[in-house]
Amino acid sequence: MCSQWGKPGNAGVFQDGDVIIGGLFNLNYKNPALDHDFTRLPYYKPCTGLEYAPLQYMYAMVFALEEINHSKTLLPGVKLGYHMYDCCGQSPWAPQDQTIPLIIGGASSVTAEILSRILGPLSIPLITYLATCPCLSDRLQYPNIFRTIPSDIYQARAIAKLVRRYKWTWIGAVIANNNYGLKAIKIFQEETEGSEVCLAFTETVNMETSVRDSRWAALRIQASTVVVILIFAWYTDVRELFLQLEDINVTDRQFIASEAWSTSGDLLQDLVTRKVARGVVGVAIRNSTIAGFETFLRSLNPVHRPFDGFLREFWETEFNGKETLEGLKNLLTDVSQLRVSYNVYLAVYAAAQALHSLLSCPNRDRNSTCSSPKSIKPKELLQHLNKVNFTTPQGENFYFQGADIPAKYDLVNWQTTPEGTQKLVLIGRVDGFEIHLNESAIQWSTGTNQAPTSVCTESCSPGTRKSIRKGEPVCCFDCIPCAEGEFSNETDSLQCESCPLEFWSNTNRTACVPRQLDFLSFNDTLGITLTTAALFGATVTTVVFVVFLCNRQTPVVRANNSELSFLLLVSLKLCFLCSLVFIGRPSVWSCRFQQAAFGISFVLCVSCLQIKTMVVLAAFRSARPGAEALMKWFGPSQQRGCVCFLTCVQIIICTVWLSLSPPEPKHDLGFQGSKVTLQCAMASLVGFSLVLGYIGLLACTCLLLAFPARKLPDNFNEAKLITFSMLIFCAVWVAFVPAYVSSPGKYSVAVETFAILASSYGLLLCMFAPKCFIILLRPEQNTRRHVMGRSV
Repeated sequence: MCSQWGKPGNAGVFQDGDVIIGGLFNLNYKNPALDHDFTRLPYYKPCTGLEYAPLQYMYAMVFALEEINHSKTLLPGVKLGYHMYDCCGQSPWAPQDQTIPLIIGGASSVTAEILSRILGPLSIPLITYLATCPCLSDRLQYPNIFRTIPSDIYQARAIAKLVRRYKWTWIGAVIANNNYGLKAIKIFQEETEGSEVCLAFTETVNMETSVRDSRWAALRIQASTVVVILIFAWYTDVRELFLQLEDINVTDRQFIASEAWSTSGDLLQDLVTRKVARGVVGVAIRNSTIAGFETFLRSLNPVHRPFDGFLREFWETEFNGKETLEGLKNLLTDVSQLRVSYNVYLAVYAAAQALHSLLSCPNRDRNSTCSSPKSIKPKELLQHLNKVNFTTPQGENFYFQGADIPAKYDLVNWQTTPEGTQKLVLIGRVDGFEIHLNESAIQWSTGTNQAPTSVCTESCSPGTRKSIRKGEPVCCFDCIPCAEGEFSNETDSLQCESCPLEFWSNTNRTACVPRQLDFLSFNDTLGITLTTAALFGATVTTVVFVVFLCNRQTPVVRANNSELSFLLLVSLKLCFLCSLVFIGRPSVWSCRFQQAAFGISFVLCVSCLQIKTMVVLAAFRSARPGAEALMKWFGPSQQRGCVCFLTCVQIIICTVWLSLSPPEPKHDLGFQGSKVTLQCAMASLVGFSLVLGYIGLLACTCLLLAFPARKLPDNFNEAKLITFSMLIFCAVWVAFVPAYVSSPGKYSVAVETFAILASSYGLLLCMFAPKCFIILLRPEQNTRRHVMGRSV
């Protein structure tokens, strides 16, 4: 009710003084029907429905003013008066009383904005105790606003820190569809950006359609896997939401409350709330104590304040005019939660400190003039408010930062008592950007002190990496195991790291471990098999040697150049034994010896076969007229000389190779696996190629000589056996080359060893199996007559 609409009547409370401070409070909540018939000036009928909490705010202002009036240090000799009005929850009008230099009011951000624009041209300061919109911090648009409640930006940041602290990455939000809710959720999203916190849904609630909107929000919560729900809304909307959730039996969610409803007594005591909203954690306007305030409230009586229509209405409602406030428990007399009331109390003290600074004239001199209580200019008072810095009666340092005060909040928790009721418990504080939280004191919605989990996907454990699902929020992902040779040792790794060359990932892919040293060992299955084959071949060769030695005078042995046969057996035994050098841990000397032993042994073997073939050809050639002298070049000494010469060529090749660039044991890191292969690395492929090439040249020459001679009509013709043995020998070593090149690690060594054994067995069986068969199983055929009568 404003002066421009007539006299205030019982719509306000007034107290005279040297300086009058204005106060605006939403004391009634039932708006009257407005008379707009356009036939006369509109008249606002009185509002009804007195609310006790705002009534306490008003008396906090009265108490603070009386406390200051009794102070001997603050504004001594100056009496503060007040004009207080009921705004009735409507957009207010500023009282058109030019004697009021400052107003305390603005129970909402919208109210504060309107008041600021009305009072701005007059430079009248407005100190608001409940307007939290971040927009009011803009000094260009609202230069005359001050507030004793922090901006919503700080509570949104505090809630964002809580969400990050407990790693809630999949959350829902229900917000009021106004500046309060929309701004808060925007700030929250900005604060959690980059933290992989996702809003599964954001439901808005309008005051006009609260039931419908709350129903839809409840169904959305029911359908979602979200556990943690943020609510930035007025407590009446929250109550409706809880009713809807209880109706569909959703009672397992964890709610995070904004300061607008976190301390609501109505919700705390509601039976539905006990079922739906256990363990609520919220940000609350900081609580404080005001010494003597409870005594002041309980001493209120209409007899002592006949001018106070609001107190009279309260009295009539509660007592019918016959009682006192002693022992009465309601929102007016409850001083356990002085949150908004304390903000009003601070606003009064801030105004008084600015007035004290303005009226005290500390630099007074003869030529200066100071303001008097009756001539205070609002603009000057506004300047002094900007500089306010004092200590409150509670010992708190108070000052304005522009329009705001340093952010301070309480963190509260709704806990169930043994009697089944709910109580409000302080669990921490917010001081600026810092959160101080007693986590062990929290009772969560689960009824325990174990914080709930709210994620779209469980965290990826070490050994896996996150893979974002296409078209879904970043909080929803799959956990992909790291590939071999890669690892991740952190939870929720975005990628797997590759292990260094000498290392490999462990079984769980959580760390890199040194690769296991691997080589063709005598202990593994492959090594045992090759060793057994080599020893068996050497044993069989020794047995054949003994058989031939014991039967060296028999026609079968003597008829086929027995000296070269014995030398061939010796070379075959060396071939079998040299394969053993390839098995076992490679060393400097084993790497050098194995290739030399292999190359020389096989050249000795093939040389014997080649000389045998040449002797057969020479024998047949000598039967022709004029070729008697040919056999003189193939006598025993010449045969030994040729074998020695051909073998010495290989010895020279091996000596030069091993002297200039010998094979050396090296770790083969190229084969990606959990094992690193230790093998003899060919420092020079040229040397190895010459060794193999020379063996191949002799083998091919021997095959070319033996092949046409295999059908020569002579009983001593060994060319057929040599042809078969050389065909097997060449086939084995032709197949060896691609197999050797394509085999990884120790398997290349196994391929070479197998080729040595296979070719050695081929030579042994083809050359000596038929002869041993006659010697051992057909002795009747081991006669000169039989040997001279048919080919072996």
